[in-house]
Amino acid sequence: MNFIIDLACKLVAFLNWFGKWLPQLGLRLLLAWEFWESGVEKYRGANWFADIQDKFPYPFNQVPVELSWKLVTWTELAGAALLVLGLATRFSALSLIILDVVAWVSVHAGNGYNVCDNGWKLPLIFLIMLLPLLFSGPGRLSIDHLLCKRYCGNCA
Repeated sequence: MNFIIDLACKLVAFLNWFGKWLPQLGLRLLLAWEFWESGVEKYRGANWFADIQDKFPYPFNQVPVELSWKLVTWTELAGAALLVLGLATRFSALSLIILDVVAWVSVHAGNGYNVCDNGWKLPLIFLIMLLPLLFSGPGRLSIDHLLCKRYCGNCA
């Protein structure tokens, strides 16, 4: 019985060690890919925000359409690049959460731009995937972790 308990403890310790390195990297890379593709599509495409600006929640509906388009495009592109690097991860995650919620309310929820039938599943998945990056950080395979280790000394 002690052998099984010892083996289980070693397995948990092994998984915990990998858990500090890999899960956040996977989240960062997958989210970066999705937001990068969306940003590139906006960068290359025509601005369609004028058609839906009235659906943006306040204060986003007060921003001029051209500025809003550029802010969203560059938030997606820069946020994706920063997620890949693991640099300013919490800031990027928060920015992408705000973008995701605004897009969810104004575009995905019942406006015909839905990856699934109900329009909320994909934005909800992105939101849930961004939360660990916001609250737990980017993980050890990141520039943020290296900077924290160097300057703060209290990184996990």
